[in-house]
Amino acid sequence: VQLQASGGGLVLAGDSLRLSCVASGRTVSNYAMGWFRQAPGKEREFVAAISWSGGSTNYADSTKGRFTISRDNAKNTVYLQMNSLKPEDTAVYYCAADPFEAILVINPGYWGQGTLVTVSS
Repeated sequence: VQLQASGGGLVLAGDSLRLSCVASGRTVSNYAMGWFRQAPGKEREFVAAISWSGGSTNYADSTKGRFTISRDNAKNTVYLQMNSLKPEDTAVYYCAADPFEAILVINPGYWGQGTLVTVSS
């Protein structure tokens, strides 16, 4: 499975941004997918996850209520809609996939390259 993330950029605090991650190599319609981020000087952290069907989602406390994860299995794509962005959301965002959601949130089997999100105050 290859994962290609896009959509990062430079925005102002309070703005919105939508990240996309397209999977290739095989269908991921039966994989849980998610997003992680790594801020400068910090460890990579979990952001959000979505089950293979899209029926359940899971968020880090820091993003709950502001970020929304969704997926389109017909397009092999997962999205992260980020609203009310804050400077502390500045990070490289990575998409990830794993057959098991319980594994995904801890140590995904597949990683994409990152896309940089910079939120300026």
